[in-house]
Amino acid sequence: MARYTIAMPTGPTPTAIKTAPETPGPGALNVLLADKFDAAGLDDLRSHGCTVQFDPELAGESLQAAILRHDPDVLVVRSTTVPAAALENALRLSLIVRAGAGYDNIDIAAASARGIFVANCPGRNSVAVAELAWALILACDRRVPDQTADLRRGTWNKKEYAKAAGLHGRTLGVVGLGRIGREIASRGQAFGMKVIAWSRSLTETEAHRLGIGYCANLINLAKVADVVSVNVAATPETVRLIDEQFCAAMKPGTTLVNTSRGSVVDEDALTTAIRDKGVRAGLDVYATEPATGTGTFEDPIVREPGVYGTHHVGASTDQAQHAISTEVVRIIDTYRTDGTVPNCVNRALATTATNILVVRHLNHPGVLAHVFYTLGQAGINVEEMENVIYDGAKAACARIQLDGAPLPEHLTAIGANDDVLSVDLTTITREPPAHGHP
Repeated sequence: MARYTIAMPTGPTPTAIKTAPETPGPGALNVLLADKFDAAGLDDLRSHGCTVQFDPELAGESLQAAILRHDPDVLVVRSTTVPAAALENALRLSLIVRAGAGYDNIDIAAASARGIFVANCPGRNSVAVAELAWALILACDRRVPDQTADLRRGTWNKKEYAKAAGLHGRTLGVVGLGRIGREIASRGQAFGMKVIAWSRSLTETEAHRLGIGYCANLINLAKVADVVSVNVAATPETVRLIDEQFCAAMKPGTTLVNTSRGSVVDEDALTTAIRDKGVRAGLDVYATEPATGTGTFEDPIVREPGVYGTHHVGASTDQAQHAISTEVVRIIDTYRTDGTVPNCVNRALATTATNILVVRHLNHPGVLAHVFYTLGQAGINVEEMENVIYDGAKAACARIQLDGAPLPEHLTAIGANDDVLSVDLTTITREPPAHGHP
């Protein structure tokens, strides 16, 4: 994909015209890596012709300054926050890659408003997160951190720590059955547990195929499970998904493990369940976390007895980071070569288009320009389009989604071009949205 960029300043009128730095050349991309990254991945990017700027300590104002200084085509981050302010001076930035699955550290709305693709690397860290989830489950059941702390203090207390419920034959409830959830579920089956699950996309048929129990709603899962593992993406719909009602429904002594995002769990409700019902919690994520890799941590929930925590390191294994770096390189190289973005998370699921204009035409220069000019004269916006070339490259078919219906005279004007073979207009009929489980 040859890239020639004309950078146009946005926002308030600048005091001086700022031009984009010289591009690395046709087909090359300037990549800014603002987080830790696998060394082999760095070499792979360079071998694909990318110019790589690597600074794993970037954050906040230093990130904004680096984007202004390097003006990259591509930004790669792991945990580094990418706010709207960091994008204001990005003249050439057109792709942000989250080197991981979750992308709530990126201002998606701001990126979308500036025409910047955002992609992630789903599933590449599933095994690593599942392994940590099970480390937390076992730590909660056997109180491994407490035993270790006592031993280091010189205290032997076998009588106390010999009390453990055990996991075999008990029920594991999986909240969110994506790739991580399925890895956790399969390990639960290996431990001899009965596995039940709830997910907005899960059906009884799929649950049966996986050999797990199907829960129609979260409260039923909370009532039945002895161990709950939370594995959902951070979205507006999942904020405090594990709420007061869920925590009240859990059985006394339940273990709850969260390796997704802190926003998913109402920590006040969970704290109440810990104090009143003896619930144990294994947490890798929290409502308040430091913005950088080190810092002061003041979330009060970790001070509760029966809470065992780790430092948001679920995906942080060498195996996972190598797999993620390989996927990051694949995404960037695909974008470099053909302009498409694998795993794009901010492409609109549906547009406001009301009509589809289908134009079959000879594959000659200027045909689509004629079509777009006519639509512009009609005051109609193109929402999305594809232009399919037929075998032999003599003819093509453009399918153009429009936010309005052209009048007959506009269709006639489009068809009057000697290179247009046919013009058809259809109205888009939308199915009512399907409602997920509560």
